[in-house]
Amino acid sequence: MTFQLSEPILVVGLGGVGIKLATKAKELLKSDCLLISNDQKDLDFDCKSIKISTKSVLNPSVQLIRGSAYADSENIKEEISKYSTVIILANLAGRAGTALAPVVSNLCKESNKNVLSFAIMPFKFEKDRIFQSGISLKRLREYSGCTIVLDNDALLDSNPDLSSIACHNISNDAILNVIGSLATTSIPEDTNILSTGKNVQNVEDSLKDSLRMLYEDAPPSSVKRSILYILGGDNVPVGVLNSVSNIAGVFNQENTSVSQSIGSGQKSKVIMLSSVQGETHFDKYDPLGIIPQEKTLDWEQPECSINCEFELYQLE
Repeated sequence: MTFQLSEPILVVGLGGVGIKLATKAKELLKSDCLLISNDQKDLDFDCKSIKISTKSVLNPSVQLIRGSAYADSENIKEEISKYSTVIILANLAGRAGTALAPVVSNLCKESNKNVLSFAIMPFKFEKDRIFQSGISLKRLREYSGCTIVLDNDALLDSNPDLSSIACHNISNDAILNVIGSLATTSIPEDTNILSTGKNVQNVEDSLKDSLRMLYEDAPPSSVKRSILYILGGDNVPVGVLNSVSNIAGVFNQENTSVSQSIGSGQKSKVIMLSSVQGETHFDKYDPLGIIPQEKTLDWEQPECSINCEFELYQLE
């Protein structure tokens, strides 16, 4: 099954990075845009926006931002009610994206919207963010018809010489390239891993970078379909394009299909979108994730808190 993209489309940016991507994505799709954050500085764009108020708390936790977002759920529902498809862009390495992704995706599901979500995962040295990102991704996948995950840590592992800023730039470019192709490319439902690498002269080397990044997150046997976005492919010899697209044998050739989308570009580069089934690297972010779902009890809503502002007087 492939994800059905239907108009009208709303692009929703959550938190700082998600908002920056959303403002660019709306231009690619010629769609409307909604920005949601607890930080007013993130909302300084010419788009509809919802400010999540944490009142007097200047450095709110993920749980407090999430709890405060539920107070604005009716406003969010009203904005998404006018659209058929909602595309969510969230950086799960940031507090706002991690807090808001489960809330907004759940509201979209309750409103019977087609939900396509993009999630950016943290570096492994960001140890304080890994657990919360895993919890948020689990909910996001549950509430979305299709989820595309880009793992910054896997990109850094396959390219250890890159700075964190360079990694973010490569990640953002890869996401925007996929969004720009949504009108012409069918994307499988469920979970997809987005992998890429730095700009190189050789397309085959770029493909190897993408494969290394993919293997950090999922085993080859779990890949059911892969789409190769070959940038600058119009200047690449046909023989090379043929060899690059013939990578089904790297996975499970009998069960894996590979298609390609060739685009223009100043430099040659491969971006790979792989549909996976089964366990991924992100399932280990939550230590309790190894327990089968049918044997666990969980809240319908993810963990959140509210600022009650109780005045508790000391009793002598």
